[in-house]
Order: sequence, then C-alpha cells, then structure tokens
Amino acid sequence: MHLFQYRDGKLHCEDVDLACVAEKFGTPLYVYSAGTILDHYTRLDAALAPLDHLIWYAVKANSNRAILKLLADADAGFDIVSGGELFRVLRAGGDPAKCTFAGVGKSREEIEFACEQGVYSFNVESESELEQIDQIAGEKNLRAPIALRANPDVDPHTHEYISTGSRENKFGIALGQLLAVYEGAAKMRNIEIVGVQMHIGSQITEAEPFASAIRKTTPLVRELKSKYGIKFFSIGGGMGIIYRRALESGSGKWWHDHGGESSAFSIRDYADAIVPPLRDLGIRILVEPGRFLVGSAGVLLTRVRYIKQTAEKKFAIVDAGMNDLIRPALYHSYHEIAPVKEPSKSPNLEKIDIVGPVCESGDFFALDREMPEVHEGDLLAIMSAGAYGFVMASNYNSRPSPAEALVHGDKVSLIRERQTWEDLVRGEVEPL
Repeated sequence: MHLFQYRDGKLHCEDVDLACVAEKFGTPLYVYSAGTILDHYTRLDAALAPLDHLIWYAVKANSNRAILKLLADADAGFDIVSGGELFRVLRAGGDPAKCTFAGVGKSREEIEFACEQGVYSFNVESESELEQIDQIAGEKNLRAPIALRANPDVDPHTHEYISTGSRENKFGIALGQLLAVYEGAAKMRNIEIVGVQMHIGSQITEAEPFASAIRKTTPLVRELKSKYGIKFFSIGGGMGIIYRRALESGSGKWWHDHGGESSAFSIRDYADAIVPPLRDLGIRILVEPGRFLVGSAGVLLTRVRYIKQTAEKKFAIVDAGMNDLIRPALYHSYHEIAPVKEPSKSPNLEKIDIVGPVCESGDFFALDREMPEVHEGDLLAIMSAGAYGFVMASNYNSRPSPAEALVHGDKVSLIRERQTWEDLVRGEVEPL
C-alpha cells in the first residue's frame, strides 16, 4: 500500500497536505512517505519469515541519507554498487558489515575502501575482478569475503535496459562456468568464499521468473555449501510496482486513490513462489529490493507554468523536466499524474501532453493523456517517483536539481536543499 490519498479535496502524503509542502519548499519537489517505506519493509520481512533471511536495500533506487537512515534504523542492510554509495551508507549510520558490494566495474579505489570498511561481501562479476580483489586484499594483509554473481540466463520479461539475468547481459558469470571460477577462488590466499548471488533484473511484474531463476541455481548452491561452506544465497531484488492504473469503469472517476497493493503482484504471491524452493536449503537468504520499498513512496510535485494550444495538440508546460525525472524519456515509462486539488467526480476530460521546459522533444511526462482540465498555476503530482527519480537527475540545460522532503505522519522535513545557480558552477576552475 501507500499513503497518498485525497482528503477534503486535497492530495495528502500521510497526514500532510501536499499543496502546503509545495508552498513551503517550492517546486519541482520530490516528496517521500516514510510510513510507506516502512510498511513495505515490514510486510516483506513478515512474508519471508519461514526463511532465515535478511533484507538489504538496493541503494541505487534512492540514495538520500534520510531514506538510508530510516531503513538502517529498521535493521535493513544495504546492496551497494559504488564506493560513493558505501560512503553514503556510512554517513547515514549504516553498518558496512551489512553491505554487499555489487557492480561489474569496481575501481581499485572502491575495492580498497570497501576492504578497509569491512563489507559483508563483494559480489564478483568476472574472473578479472576476482583477481583484482585478491591482489588488493593481499596488499592490505586481509582476506576479502566474496560471492560470485551467477547469471542464470532467465528472461525476466522486463525492459531491455533493466534486464540483468540473461546471457546477453554484461552481468554475472554463466552457471556452467561458475564452479570452475569458485575452484580458482578457493586457491587464492586473500579470498574467503562466503556466498553466491544472482539478480535477474528490475521492474519484474510476475513471480515466475524469480522462481525459475532460483530453481536453476539451487543445485549449484547445494554443491557450494557442501564444498566451501557458503553462508548465504542472495536472490537479488527486482520486484516491480504498479505505475499504470486503469480508469475505474463506470465510476465516472478518471483516477482512483492509490490504496491497496502497490507492487505489481502481491507480496504473498512473491513469497509463495520463492519460499518453497529456498526453505530446505538450510542457508541464509538475502533479498535486495530497491524500487519495491521506495518507488510508490514518492511523488514529484510540479507546477503548470503555461498552457499552449496548437492546431494539433494541447500542452501543459510544467516546471519539472526530464533532467528531474528521466524515466519517461529514457524508458518510455508511464507515471500516473494527479492534480493536487481533487477533480470533481465526473470532470470534463481532455487529451493533453504534460511536458517540461528542457530543449528536447523527449522532455515529456505524459503524451495524449486524458486529464481533467488543467490550468496555469495548477499543482500536479507525478506519482510513483520514489525510485530512480532524483538519483538519475542531472543538471542538463544548467537546471538546478530539485529539493527533496520526507513526510512522517503529520511532520514534513526538508532532506535536500534545492540547488542554486551558484551551485551549478561550484567546482569549475579557470584553465591555467
């Protein structure tokens, strides 16, 4: 579920009126619901109770320190993909011993930092990387804990850019080669084999690909446990959320409150699919959700600057742009867009493009979207923007990054200041 609902004609995040938040902090503005994030974490934790499990949040989905602290305080661990993400976790009070370090291109500096901090495991994606980690750990007189990332060659039925578990992808080591690489790792003096990991992709909208990948990998897990005494099997993350909601037939409403499940399939469906093949392994299971925990917990508030009518189309030009939320431009992804002031039960609907001010035709949030009549000055909420929103933002067109705020009950806090024009040139230096 998530906690964005209309009350008394105004869209609220938990107990806070979003119009008041926009008035206080300006727009464009990301707003996150702490209650939604914690609810998703708690319900997933309960569903996996039959397993010895740990939930480690995928930091790349949303790396604001306030979000990381919220989850660290809830006893989550962290799945990191860069030295910078590890640095963020540490600054948020997270425990490096509850971090797994993934990614295909770890630098020497990043490996050294992670070794020094004592991460739980390096998720190793190639033999070359394994050799590099062994060398660096030797230089530091340490044994680096590792888990090889298995590529199970499973089609996750998701967008090609976020599919990571098929043989065409750059990620992981093919199942047929994995044992040989583990045998090589066992001979390395500065390597400690602690687990095995896989991750098949993101925004996966059915449970079967997860179960299929687990079934393909469990025989290997059993063999690794017997040979090397591995401590964990990480099954990655990738649970999708609902971005598109159909209009309620016959209700006269163009959009309905986003209550109920916010994942693309229920937590129970997910648990029913993965628990049975994992229960008898007798090994700790790591789950690494990102989007599932934070995706539906955030909105991007934006204000309509201009209405433009041409012979072919009507446009609402808003103050947020593709540099603030790139998902529609990059993936042609769908986000529900809701007026912060609730429309009437039977509004006059019109087709309109919701576009930003960036000098690109790809700068849009919705094309030919049926919306209640939109006016200049209206405040809109781009829903389900809590994951891969701010973290993928840029300063394209020299546009300052938006601010971020966190709501918890009836309290709202600024958790990132809006950039200024001065911030845009900070760090630039005159050539000699």
